[in-house]
Amino acid sequence: MFRRVLMAASAAVALGAAGAALAQPKPMTLGTASIGGTYFIYGGVLAKLLTDKLGVNVSTQQTQGPNQNILLVDDKKVELGMTTMGVALQAWTGKGDWTKGKKFENIRALFPMYDTPFQCVALKKSGVTAFKQLDGKTVGVGPKAGTPGTYMPLIFQALGMKATIRNGQGSDMAGQLSDGILDAFCFGAGLPIAAFSQLDAEKEVVFFTWTNDEIAKIKAAMPEWSDSVIPKGTYKQQTADERTVGVYNFAIAHKDLPDDVAYAIVKAVLENNGAMVQGHEAAKETVPANAVRNAFLPFHPGAVKYYKEKNIPLDPKAILK
Repeated sequence: MFRRVLMAASAAVALGAAGAALAQPKPMTLGTASIGGTYFIYGGVLAKLLTDKLGVNVSTQQTQGPNQNILLVDDKKVELGMTTMGVALQAWTGKGDWTKGKKFENIRALFPMYDTPFQCVALKKSGVTAFKQLDGKTVGVGPKAGTPGTYMPLIFQALGMKATIRNGQGSDMAGQLSDGILDAFCFGAGLPIAAFSQLDAEKEVVFFTWTNDEIAKIKAAMPEWSDSVIPKGTYKQQTADERTVGVYNFAIAHKDLPDDVAYAIVKAVLENNGAMVQGHEAAKETVPANAVRNAFLPFHPGAVKYYKEKNIPLDPKAILK
């Protein structure tokens, strides 16, 4: 697959700020995530943009999320993927339970996507308004291999709490909350989250995150988390800013993706932000300056070339010597 991409990359022709058209005989596949989450929507927008700007058919493959995307990219089952940097850190170091001790050292960062703040929602009639009330409750967290599916059990553990965890697509979790099967749905994705917006429109709900003390405990247990805020009005029933924790998202590729192809992808995405934002509001954070949010995962050389041209300083730890 990558040999054919390499042969085609030499035929790239520049099209200025719009990107570069690539004469590539084989299409590319982008790993996304489940329906109801931001990856699914953002991925569709991204695939269309790359298809239009590069002249290459880029399709999406629905996956369980960041963990599976890393597995697929590392094994060259898909050319492109999306991941949160917390999951990427687990993959790079081989320290996450799902890695089974393997270090996934074939993945490379391409461009920043957006922050993933975590938030919970419950039906108003349930009386649940705070995370501490979820001790002993049944909580939906999305697909098992997704970022929330990976981290929510660890958050409960860090806070000394226990819950019955339910996994499934974001849209399914919203349906189960509506039906009273779940006590809460805790999730993280680019804002606004489609499944949360649906609940906000159809039900009387309460949105909540963590107290300052709880956030401090979460960050002490998992230093890859950073402070984040979900602005009031993100959902019509959220009337105040909610402080929370989040992890940043990056697009990734295999290290063997030709440099010209990686360069063209990064250029096309970062120089057509308006088109990305039209597809999903979270893409407003898909800008070159946010490349600094990656402090450990090596950038693909094609991506490094683009950032150097734009005088974007990258973290030295994210550049292979």
